[in-house]
Amino acid sequence: MELLQHINPLYVASGFAVGFIVGLTGVGGGSLMTPILILLFGVHPAAAVGTDLLYASTTKSGGAAVHALHRTIHWPLVARLALGSLPASLLTLMLLNRLGGESATVNALISKSLGFALLLTAATLVFRRFLIAHYAERIAAQSDATIARLTVAVGGALGILVTLSSVGAGALGVTALLLLYPKLPIARIVGSDIAHAVPLTLIAGAGHLLMGNIDFAMLATLLIGSLPGIVIASNLAPRLPETALQYGLSVVLLAVSAKMIA
Repeated sequence: MELLQHINPLYVASGFAVGFIVGLTGVGGGSLMTPILILLFGVHPAAAVGTDLLYASTTKSGGAAVHALHRTIHWPLVARLALGSLPASLLTLMLLNRLGGESATVNALISKSLGFALLLTAATLVFRRFLIAHYAERIAAQSDATIARLTVAVGGALGILVTLSSVGAGALGVTALLLLYPKLPIARIVGSDIAHAVPLTLIAGAGHLLMGNIDFAMLATLLIGSLPGIVIASNLAPRLPETALQYGLSVVLLAVSAKMIA
C-alpha cells in the first residue's frame, strides 16, 4: 500500500506511451523519454539522462537475452563497438564530473547534446533508406581492417552521445551498422546493437549514479508503464505501416530538438 502511494500516475502513463511507441517503431526510448522528463515534468537534464540510461539498460537487457537465445548477436561486432564506446563513455563521465555533476554548465551541455542527438535521429529516420541505397556498397567495399576501425569509431561517437543525452544507441547505431555491414541479416544488426547498448547504458548510467543523477522512484514508476506498453505495441506493430510511423515520429523529434537547442 505504501508503494502505491509513491507511484506517480503521470510517470506510469508516460512510461506506457514511450514503451508503446518504441514497440511500434523500434526507436530507442531515450529520444522520447528524456525530453518528456525535461520538458513536461521539469526534471533537471542530468537527472533525466541518468535515470533514462538505467531505464534503457534494464529494458534492453531483456531484449539482448532474447536475441542471445536466438543467436542473432554478432559478438565480434559488439566487441568492436564496445572498444570505442566504453572508453569514450568513461572519458565523457570524467568531463561531466569535472564540470560539476548537476551544475548549470552540465545541464546546458546535456540539453544542447540532447537537441543535437534528436535532430540526428529524426534525420536518420527520414533518410535511412537513401543512405543505405547510395553508400552501403561503397563502404562495404573497404578492407576488413578499415571496416573494423570505422566500427570502433562509430562506437566512440555513440559512447559520447549516449552518455551526454541517452540518445543514439537505437536509430543511429542501427543505421551506422547497416551501412558498415550490409550483408549481415537485419536481425543480427538489431541484436548486436541491443547487446552493445546494454553495457554502454549500464556504465554511463552507473557514472551518472555516482554523480547523484538518478531518481530510483521515478525509474521504477516509468518501468511499470513502459514494459506493458512495449509488449502490447510489439503485437500490433506488424499490422501497421512502419514508414508512416517513423515519418510521424521524425516530425515529433524535429520539433522537440528545436525546443532543446533553442
